[in-house]
Amino acid sequence: MGLETEKSETSVIMDEDEFNRSIEPILAKKQKMYSEVPDRDPHDINAHLKVGFEDVIAEPSSTHSFDRVWIGSHAAFELVKYVFYRLLTTLLAVPMAFVVGIVFGILSCIHIWVVMPVIQSCMMALPSAQVIWNSLTDMFVSPLFHSAGKCLSSVKVKTVQN
Repeated sequence: MGLETEKSETSVIMDEDEFNRSIEPILAKKQKMYSEVPDRDPHDINAHLKVGFEDVIAEPSSTHSFDRVWIGSHAAFELVKYVFYRLLTTLLAVPMAFVVGIVFGILSCIHIWVVMPVIQSCMMALPSAQVIWNSLTDMFVSPLFHSAGKCLSSVKVKTVQN
């Protein structure tokens, strides 16, 4: 009953099929431990920016560098891309969001308080303007078409088949 200083190792060996059958009911009952990361680009607006290392640097099958060089350059690429993206978003995201928010706020205000009232006013005034426009075209344009029609009424067109 004293202090035990001896370490003992314990391991459980299971067949893979037995392990899968025994764990499924346990996972089905529990809720997910980690929530999914929300999709920040659900409409794939920036699908062209999903650039991987293989899209930028690719070696043809005829020439290959050493595996360690390839792994090192891949790690450097991913690290630099990650660090610079985080750095630039830290510096620029909040100011850009502020500027874009102001621009969209101004555009929304102009659209709601200027553009739509002008359009609605024109739509209300159009029936009156349509009556005036029809009377003007009847007075000035219709006689031209009637006289042109009278002049051209004597023209006869024949089609000749070869």
